[in-house]
Amino acid sequence: MFRLQGSKVLAVDMTGDAVKAKNGSMVAYDGQMAFKKLSGGGEGIRGMVTRRITGEQMTLMEVKGHGTCWFADRASEINLVGLQGDKLFVESSNLLATDSGLRTGTAFTGVRGASQGNGLFTTTIEGHGQAAIMSDGPAVVLRVSAQYPLTVDPGAYIAHQGNLRQSFQSGVTFRTFMGEGGGEAFQIRFEGDGVVYVQPSERNSIAGDV
Repeated sequence: MFRLQGSKVLAVDMTGDAVKAKNGSMVAYDGQMAFKKLSGGGEGIRGMVTRRITGEQMTLMEVKGHGTCWFADRASEINLVGLQGDKLFVESSNLLATDSGLRTGTAFTGVRGASQGNGLFTTTIEGHGQAAIMSDGPAVVLRVSAQYPLTVDPGAYIAHQGNLRQSFQSGVTFRTFMGEGGGEAFQIRFEGDGVVYVQPSERNSIAGDV
């Protein structure tokens, strides 16, 4: 159902089913489509309460119909992620679309969210289906194993999946270490078994220059 046209446009072929996508990301469609604005951060009453408490900002729309719909957002690179009953954690600003077989919600992420100014929660996606996530430049998928934990700059982090544990480190940072100023106050350390998606461009954060 999901396919890429180039690296910056997502095409979704629908036969009466639905897809959830970032509000305003539809660039073209053919056939018969119906659009409905949704509230992100979770589904149902629980999701509404979670969004109010956490301030998680994610506005989605539901597209349903027969035909093909094309999505893009600010010429961002698009990456397809397949889920087989597992869970994907993704920054809400990096989520483009999910198919009807996936559920969205929110999860506590601790210090990382506060260091980025994005709140203390991130978006979760779980179930069976495909999700499209965005990156500023081509995303890199990094493997984490028991022998090889991974430390990531929070400004470059996009998403992760698998059996991973997060911890947060403060103090010396990548840019501080290289003598390039104040630097980000936190780093994210992943341990366990899974993958982490990072982008070759760092978003701004309230914790310092990243």
